[in-house]
Amino acid sequence: MKARQVRKLDPERSLGENAARIIQVRLDEMLAFAPQALDGKTRAQHDMRIAAKRLRYVLEVTGFVFGKPADTARRRARDLQDILGEIHDCEVMLPRAREHSKSLQKSDAALVRSRAGRAPDLDPRLAARAPHRTSYRGLDVLSVYLEARRELLEDRFEAFWRRQEQTGTWVRLERTVNAHLARAREARRTAKAAEQARQRAEAAERAARQAEAQAERARLDRERAVIEHEQRTESGDEPVPAPGHPG
Repeated sequence: MKARQVRKLDPERSLGENAARIIQVRLDEMLAFAPQALDGKTRAQHDMRIAAKRLRYVLEVTGFVFGKPADTARRRARDLQDILGEIHDCEVMLPRAREHSKSLQKSDAALVRSRAGRAPDLDPRLAARAPHRTSYRGLDVLSVYLEARRELLEDRFEAFWRRQEQTGTWVRLERTVNAHLARAREARRTAKAAEQARQRAEAAERAARQAEAQAERARLDRERAVIEHEQRTESGDEPVPAPGHPG
């Protein structure tokens, strides 16, 4: 089963935020298989086992960030993986046992027929002495055991899953990682607002310094103009107003 892609991972962000995004996807992935897995669908149970293993792995590495809900979910994911793994073992072994038994019976039938030779009918005692008779009888017993154990494990799986739903194992994990992401988003918004406020304050300070510098330059220009006027007046270079001209 190909794992779902985890979006919005960012190496510039915290371990907790990236881990929360991974856990969200892995948990949702596992939960999506539950309806068909509980209905006994072999493929869904296999995929759910793989999804539980992936969830457990990420919780083993990053669960310390999220506390008790993550630790509980990690242990329950391991338990789920074990139960589904045992079901899978039965699913794999049962057809093998039946096929091997069938193969041995077919081999014995051919041998018994050969031993009968030209007899007009088959002596039942020949079948009773078939070389593999104890083997396929044992395999038939094994097949019965595997079939019964698979049914028992199916019941155990359903009871285990219902118990996790009742105790809120997966819900608490989901709420915890969602809350972590919400706090991370709020922290980014706060940091962004603070940065914008800092930039505005710096811009206002620059504008104030520029205004102060302009005022200082204007004051110096006025003083210089007064000094130059006084110097021209003292040297006689300043024009004298004509008679009758307002002076």
